Amino acid sequence: MENLRQRPKGDFTWQAQWQQLYTLTEHWQSDLQFYKDDLRFLDHLIDKYFIFLTQKDNLDEMRELTKRLTNESKECDSLIEKTTTHLSHLGQLIDDPYKYDSHQFREEHEKLEDAIATFIKKFRKNKKETFAITEKVIGKEIKKRLMP
Repeated sequence: MENLRQRPKGDFTWQAQWQQLYTLTEHWQSDLQFYKDDLRFLDHLIDKYFIFLTQKDNLDEMRELTKRLTNESKECDSLIEKTTTHLSHLGQLIDDPYKYDSHQFREEHEKLEDAIATFIKKFRKNKKETFAITEKVIGKEIKKRLMP
């Protein structure tokens, strides 16, 4: 299974300074915003071709895909919110290193990172599937229009 973690190998989470974790978390937040935009694009793609995609042979497939993308969008929103909160806490830790339990906070940092990595894996899978289905349907439509 592909490792999508963005931190250096080893015990980085446990040895890094708060500022380093803050910078890493900013990258996560930026990436999540990008994925959110990408999810909007995929949603638009499905909406734009919905008439073609809802032909009887594609309907069940599109319903399932739309449901997964909707769930992914909600999950992305939740991760963005958690990342924003995490950044706030990291900022407080930079100002006051004893504000939170260091061990517990670093565990939470790893859990957030794992949740983001899992989200990215699902996102990539669904994006590939969305493009594959869209390509298939558009290909069928082109063939229909070109054949007499």
